[in-house]
Amino acid sequence: MKYRNLTQEEMLSLKGGEALTLTVVMAVLATAIVAVVVYRMFRSNKGSTSLPGGFKFTWDD
Repeated sequence: MKYRNLTQEEMLSLKGGEALTLTVVMAVLATAIVAVVVYRMFRSNKGSTSLPGGFKFTWDD
């Protein structure tokens, strides 16, 4: 693989931010999933749930 120097126009046309956007989308998705699980736990009288990583919760009224 050969490298070459970018021209001034090429350097000015580069835009970043894709990694930041992906990180924000994943953080919002994770927050939404946790919110749904917590909502289900508080609204139900009895049940159980298991989360990735081996976390298991059960609750009874």
